[in-house]
Amino acid sequence: MSNEAPTNSIVNFAAVTAKESPFSGKVSLVGAGPGDPDLLTLKALRVIQQADLILFDRLVSKEICQLFPSSTPALYVGKAKDRHSVPQDEINELLVTKAQQGLNICRLKGGDAFVFGRGGEEMLRLMQEGIEVELVPGITAAAGCTSYAGIPLTHRGLSQGCTFVTAHAEKELDIRWDSLAQLDHTLVFYMGLSKASLIAEELIKSGLDSNTPAALIENGCCPKQRVVRGKLNELAELVTEHDVKSPALIVIGKVVDLADQLQWFASLDNQKAERLMA
Repeated sequence: MSNEAPTNSIVNFAAVTAKESPFSGKVSLVGAGPGDPDLLTLKALRVIQQADLILFDRLVSKEICQLFPSSTPALYVGKAKDRHSVPQDEINELLVTKAQQGLNICRLKGGDAFVFGRGGEEMLRLMQEGIEVELVPGITAAAGCTSYAGIPLTHRGLSQGCTFVTAHAEKELDIRWDSLAQLDHTLVFYMGLSKASLIAEELIKSGLDSNTPAALIENGCCPKQRVVRGKLNELAELVTEHDVKSPALIVIGKVVDLADQLQWFASLDNQKAERLMA
């Protein structure tokens, strides 16, 4: 997961002109993965390189933005908490309008477009207008960031499943906390930093052991990745004490304790530093 997109990748949308074609263009909903450009699929990279226009979100990393062809107009349409550069309804209509003008559009999203990415909403709107649309899957943050943190989502004897939960809702969170607490799964919360206290409180109240291992993964799969670990009952304190910032994931489950033995990403950085100093 990445930080805010670079402002030099933002262009004036009005400057994007239509192609002289009687046919509608095509929209590709592309998952950019969690930040490391090497995790892009070959198809995702090909769509980026061949697009007439790129619309990209906040969680598309700067390194991936640097792969945009310099001749291709790119528009930042990212969203942060309580701060949307372009409202979702307007994004939907921009996609429709520009596709109807004959442009082939790469709609680039962090992670995977169908995992808390609102890709389904955009695809439904495009299909209502008869516009050709395809989905290019990406590595979702929960899979990518936990892997880079050395935390397996499943592990024999510790967790036979994993559950992804969004802690963001239009109004109130409608989560069956009792069900989550009894699953004995690895739990991964997206967009949960501001709800860390509530998450811990509700899970403990629903029967999950307060000493269950927990981790916060900040800027996962990026050079500035940071992993903060503790116990479920310390979750809110960990966010405050370590000043954890979005984008970050919350991971709860016994598998978190395997990170000491399985970490490899941080070890690579240490090895590089040692080679430079030698």
